[in-house]
Amino acid sequence: QVQLEESGGGLVQPGGSLRLSCAASGSLFGINVMAWYRQAPGKQRELVAAITNRGITSYADSVKGRFTISRDNAENTVYLQMTGLKPEDTAIYYCKARKLITGDEYWGQGTQVAVSS
Repeated sequence: QVQLEESGGGLVQPGGSLRLSCAASGSLFGINVMAWYRQAPGKQRELVAAITNRGITSYADSVKGRFTISRDNAENTVYLQMTGLKPEDTAIYYCKARKLITGDEYWGQGTQVAVSS
């Protein structure tokens, strides 16, 4: 089993920044991809950014140029640096880990991000 714990959410004004953290623990061997998803009220959960264990990153078009995903392998932590935040970025942000060989996926409990003046 893999446990994921997100932190760093909060209320921020438009144009502001936040950094989310996702600390992973447990049976981490075989995790290939870590990702951030978000779910706004009344909407489906969507992929925000992902990073492979080789450091290859990908982003949703809506956050390209504003968000940066990174990982600290020594600390088993993945980060999402968010800048230029917009009200439409308001959502619960979830961390996900995936083991490609087994197909197992693990989710955190989520952290709330609210962008409002």
